[in-house]
Amino acid sequence: MKKLVVFVGITFQFVFGWMPVNNCFAQRKPNVIYIYADDLGYAEIGAYGQDKIKTPHLDRLAKEGMKFTEHYTGTPVCAPARAMLMTGKHGGHAYIRGNHELGGFPDSEERGQMPLKEGTFTVAHLMQQAGYKTGLVGKWGLGMNGTSGSPLKQGFDYYYGLLDQKQAHSFYPTHLWENDQKDTLDNTFINVHRALDPKKATAKDFDYYKGKVYAPEKMTEKALSFIDQNKEKPFFLYLPYPLPHVSLQAPDAFVQAYIGKFEEQPYYGQQGYAPNQHPYSTYAAMITFLDAQVGMILEKIKALGLDENTIIMFSSDNGTTFNGGVNAAYFNSVAGLRGLKTDVYEGGIREPFIARWPGKIKAGSGSSLISAQFDLLATLAELTGQKVENTDGISFLPTLLGKLKQQKKHKYLYFEFPEKGGQLAIRMGDWKGVRTNVKKDPDSPWQVYHLKTDRNETKDLSKSHPDLVAQFDAIVKKEHQDSHLKDWNFL
Repeated sequence: MKKLVVFVGITFQFVFGWMPVNNCFAQRKPNVIYIYADDLGYAEIGAYGQDKIKTPHLDRLAKEGMKFTEHYTGTPVCAPARAMLMTGKHGGHAYIRGNHELGGFPDSEERGQMPLKEGTFTVAHLMQQAGYKTGLVGKWGLGMNGTSGSPLKQGFDYYYGLLDQKQAHSFYPTHLWENDQKDTLDNTFINVHRALDPKKATAKDFDYYKGKVYAPEKMTEKALSFIDQNKEKPFFLYLPYPLPHVSLQAPDAFVQAYIGKFEEQPYYGQQGYAPNQHPYSTYAAMITFLDAQVGMILEKIKALGLDENTIIMFSSDNGTTFNGGVNAAYFNSVAGLRGLKTDVYEGGIREPFIARWPGKIKAGSGSSLISAQFDLLATLAELTGQKVENTDGISFLPTLLGKLKQQKKHKYLYFEFPEKGGQLAIRMGDWKGVRTNVKKDPDSPWQVYHLKTDRNETKDLSKSHPDLVAQFDAIVKKEHQDSHLKDWNFL
């Protein structure tokens, strides 16, 4: 049976799947590339106000697309943020809610994090259903090969990169993974958590933390190959680069471009991760290197004639880190927002988000839509003419296409994070509620902030707004579901 569906003014015909009946999408569905940074703060690229670190390609992405200013991750650390992005669930419903480690740092102890369970429905599954070739290149963190969390069992036709977040602590690993097979690299194992003695360390001692094959370079190589191989058919490429998560490691050419521009002292590993002789220069170099990879993706898409038929999105999993030699204050990494990685204050969960689709998304546009990464599933469902019901997300496709009257809005965003003492946050319009240290103190009070007049969450208004406190309590009761893991249940 043939079924006609009208989607944003374009008619598609469903015959065992759908095909365009005009040339609006160049005779095919639009490709989707989602680039995900790791621990990149809200203001660490030029488009969001960064003035010390150069990011010309990401700045171009914003100039040619739409920049969101009130977009959120699902939670402020790696694995659960990725799980919520992939599954469309917030912290009160997600299967993965924290970084639950299953192994150690040596290669012999590589076990990964708690895997997504069998039967999970991911963004990749959604895109497969729509006839897309699906690829993952980068850092996964949601299950090793041989487990239910392998990307091959979670909707991806192809993957390459890091499965275990602990392996990602070194940018010069001995191996990466390609479709459940080990790809050995020309690197020796580096114990990146071995500190140096500031009184004895020499310049040569820092060389121990350098390798030959830089993992992100291999990732870009594989990503470009995936695009090449699938240029004739619609593809979905998820690109979660491990940059700029510490350890501080970057190719010398990128580091040299910054040396002498900052007042910096050697970092000897006193806050964990690899020591580095030029920590500020290296951190800036890692972000600029990430930017360069984005530039290569843009160049490839243009060279293949896919520019106007490819949506490119860019965001980050959580705010800037607080350790490993990174100085968020020096770089004004979160633009004055309160908190960093592991915090449900704005600095930990408000993320940069840029979307570019020439001819469809207005160039140089911006949006203050309150949205979250767990909206991606619903957004791509609408894009591909599918329905999803079991999600906490709302499609932001109308906003991307400038159809603001059609945009549905969240009544609130709910954040539940079991780490750092147990934290809750709710964004409801201009209001924000936060509870911290809930594990130790089940009666810990709500802090209430009015973000429109106090974006940095400095003035707690809870005493004068008991009505909001009552609403926040009711929302928690509605949105929280107990987790399968005891450690994640703190309410």
